Amino acid sequence: MTHSHEAEPSSFGKAFAIGITLNVAFVLVEAFYGWQTGSLALLADAGHNLSDVGGLLLAWAAFGAARLQPNFRHTYGWRRGSILASFTNAIILLVAMGTLGWEAVQRLQTPVAIEAGTVMVVAGIGVVINAVTAWLFLAGSQHDLNIRGAFLHMAADALVSMGVVVAGGLYLWQGWTWIDPVVSLLIALVIVAGTWSLFRRSLHLLFDGVPDDIDMAAVNHTLVALPGVVNVHDLHVWAMSTSENALTAHLVIDDDGLDRDALLEQATRMLHDRFDIRHCVLQQESRAYAAHCPMGERC
Repeated sequence: MTHSHEAEPSSFGKAFAIGITLNVAFVLVEAFYGWQTGSLALLADAGHNLSDVGGLLLAWAAFGAARLQPNFRHTYGWRRGSILASFTNAIILLVAMGTLGWEAVQRLQTPVAIEAGTVMVVAGIGVVINAVTAWLFLAGSQHDLNIRGAFLHMAADALVSMGVVVAGGLYLWQGWTWIDPVVSLLIALVIVAGTWSLFRRSLHLLFDGVPDDIDMAAVNHTLVALPGVVNVHDLHVWAMSTSENALTAHLVIDDDGLDRDALLEQATRMLHDRFDIRHCVLQQESRAYAAHCPMGERC
């Protein structure tokens, strides 16, 4: 058995602190003016921003949990918390957008006038705040599903706020009372479409699905191609967290004179360099031992 020591998770503590502080302050401002102006889009955006504060707190807690050291009760530590946070963030977004869509449909039946100028100013501030917060998480959003959840929350809020600005402008221009709920409904549909991937991928990882960026056939082929290896079975790859993958496999060896330590070193280096798998457990065994695998044909 061999272990490659993982690098410490990237620190986004400052990004989380800034994002949470900015959004809490903006939620208070936006909710007040939404109530004063009677804008459903502004109130809905405030509610969505509030849900994002919870999402950011959850993602931050998951990042902190990933730093906790493993022990005899939690041998992998608390890394999986980042996957759970990603899944919860996706659920929060979907529920928030469902609520927004429902309210928009209700408002379409009874349109009301809004103070469009005030709405546009407040929503414009929201565009800046949410865009800046999303930018703080942009770098990690491509490689860490937990950070991607935080990024999508902020990017979605920036989009909602931009939609509110557009709705306010169209209201001032044409006096359309229905434009506010229509824009809210369209934005909700766009965000749901964008969030579905986060929901699907995080749910997949929660059930130990193979991470999307891992080609199992390529992993198997590469292991079999190692010198002295004639077969591979019991090959499993799963996500320990949103940024760390693990692998276990049985390597069937057909050369008694093989330097097995060198083989382990070559295998672990290859798994790290080609597939970014940093935690692997490789069992080397003879053909005779492999023939009696307790999993039988399911290996």
